[in-house]
Amino acid sequence: MTTALRLQRDQAMLDCIDNCTNCASICAETAQYCLEQGGRHAAPDHIRLLLDCQQICRTSADFMVRASDLHGEICRACAVVCARCAEDCSGFGDDAQMNACADMCRKCAESCEAMASNV
Repeated sequence: MTTALRLQRDQAMLDCIDNCTNCASICAETAQYCLEQGGRHAAPDHIRLLLDCQQICRTSADFMVRASDLHGEICRACAVVCARCAEDCSGFGDDAQMNACADMCRKCAESCEAMASNV
């Protein structure tokens, strides 16, 4: 592997770690926000999905930080969960918190999918 390719891959992994870390944080914040809002925001399936997304993002970041040879598999799963969470959060209309969470989940899903494809 050339030095330029290795640096590009290393930067892609660092970006993915950042995206996963940021996504985990916003999902935790959004879960708390949703519980405070009540109603359909606090639906058990929605809260569970936010917490699933938080957990898989943290796990994905951990696997990449440790340079686990299984990080591609975890990133693939993370991309699926983040995409589902983005779709779910997008369904809340003009809610700024929900839209911010959906945007971060989409960004994380894209970087995790790219990371899974590069393995």
